[in-house]
Amino acid sequence: MTGPHQDQPLVTAGTSIADAEAAVVLVHGRGATARSIVQMADEFDQSSVAYLAPQAARNTWYPNAFTAPVEANEPGRSSGLQAIDDAVTEANDAGIPTEQILVLGFSQGACLASEYVACNPTRYGGLAVLSGGLIGETIDPDDYEGDLEGTPAFLGCSDVDPHIPEKRVHDSAAILAQLNGDVTRRLYEGMGHGINQDEIEHVSRMVASLVE
Repeated sequence: MTGPHQDQPLVTAGTSIADAEAAVVLVHGRGATARSIVQMADEFDQSSVAYLAPQAARNTWYPNAFTAPVEANEPGRSSGLQAIDDAVTEANDAGIPTEQILVLGFSQGACLASEYVACNPTRYGGLAVLSGGLIGETIDPDDYEGDLEGTPAFLGCSDVDPHIPEKRVHDSAAILAQLNGDVTRRLYEGMGHGINQDEIEHVSRMVASLVE
């Protein structure tokens, strides 16, 4: 497909994709950049992993809240999902199987990451949803079908995040579990909208497991 994000660069870090054993696709939040989120690679301190970060046009994947009606966030939503798919495909084309690819997003990027994996269920190396959840005004379990085949899925969020309703985190975790994901959900008391050390350490273990 063509869309607002399809002509944007794919920022890379870590091991060259041609030499990597595994890959992490990093999806930035609203107002951020691929170059900013790819710096998370330094936190994971893992060799043999390629990091791929797609960039949103004008630094925003879609214009409205992720809990708005889906059509209100088009074509950005679909174009963003395609940008993730293009990054996964690039890793696949380099010889990295999907079961060794972890998809990670923060905030608006976490919403896209969870939506991508839930809509394209197969065995991934992992899914990390940092302050995000599935996209849409409501979540209908009948809209999600398939098998994640035990994909580790981590959802971390504040219990008082001003942008992410706690209920949406629970609903998203339930959908991922319905799809046979191995779900870990952590709600942090009073954290606000950000990423904490416990989340970094959990995701670091997920990344390390890709190449063990």
